Amino acid sequence: QVQLVESGGGLVQPGGSLRLSCAASAPIDGIPIMYWYRQALEKQRELVALISNLGSTEYVDSAKGRFTISSDKDRNEFYLQMNNLKPEDTGVYYCNVLYNGRTFWGQGTQVTVWS
Repeated sequence: QVQLVESGGGLVQPGGSLRLSCAASAPIDGIPIMYWYRQALEKQRELVALISNLGSTEYVDSAKGRFTISSDKDRNEFYLQMNNLKPEDTGVYYCNVLYNGRTFWGQGTQVTVWS
């Protein structure tokens, strides 16, 4: 069992930045891959970025060059730095891990980009 708690969402104008955090209750060096997803209103949840415990990263095309995923094994946290935010980035952001064969989700944090 692992609990995930997101923080860092909020209201920001286009072009602004936010940093999301996901705190895990288990050591993240035992988690092969960590994910950030988002879900816009009336849309399906989509993968935004992932990071492996070896540090490799991948991003959805719309996030490339603007978002950076990272992790801190000492804090058992991983992050999503979001720069140059756009209205289409609005949604609930969830962190997710696969741990011991099970999928775990955080409760989500709202990001709203408005002009």
